[in-house]
Amino acid sequence: MKLLLDQNLSPALVQKLSDLFPGSTHTELAGLGQNDDVSIWEFCRREGFVIVSKDNDFRFLAIQRGTPPKVICVRLGNCTTNDVENAIRRDIEEIRSFERDPVAALLVILPQS
Repeated sequence: MKLLLDQNLSPALVQKLSDLFPGSTHTELAGLGQNDDVSIWEFCRREGFVIVSKDNDFRFLAIQRGTPPKVICVRLGNCTTNDVENAIRRDIEEIRSFERDPVAALLVILPQS
């Protein structure tokens, strides 16, 4: 699974998560920093990326359009890059299961309870 991290997440996550998600990138690194959500959606569908975002627009696109691409929505509120990294690592088994599910379009990562 390769991730496309949206502009509302730090580009540093690409390197921090490279052991789990090789081939991942960030919208800025992929030249998509100024693109609208639908253009990013189409890029991910075409190139086989899973979108990771804090943006509700991608959540709505996943609900409306289904998969591909899949969307991981990070719902941690105000948090650090390390908090996002730790939450993704914490939920790696759920993320892997989500990847294998052919119909699941949206996974929400929540704060640890």
